[in-house]
Amino acid sequence: QVQLVESGGGLVQPGGSLRLSCAASGSVPGLNTMGWYRQAPGKQRELVALITNSGATSYADSVKGRFTISRENTENTVSLQMNSLKPEDTAIYYCLLKYRAGLFYEYWGQGSQVTVSS
Repeated sequence: QVQLVESGGGLVQPGGSLRLSCAASGSVPGLNTMGWYRQAPGKQRELVALITNSGATSYADSVKGRFTISRENTENTVSLQMNSLKPEDTAIYYCLLKYRAGLFYEYWGQGSQVTVSS
């Protein structure tokens, strides 16, 4: 079993920055992918960014050049640095950890509210 605990988020003005962090605990396998999804009111949950344990990253087109995902494998943490935030970035952000061990496993954090507003 894996537990994910998020921190960060909050209210920021357009053009500002925020940083989200997520710490995984429990039986975390070495080979895994961590990342972030978000869900805005009335919309489906969407991918923001992913990072593998080897450091390969992928981003949604809407955040490329503004968001940076990173991780610390020894501490099982993943972070999302969000710069040049826009009102349309307003959403609940969820941390994800997924891996395959025969079956596919996915674990989610509790969600962190990010609000971009003047």
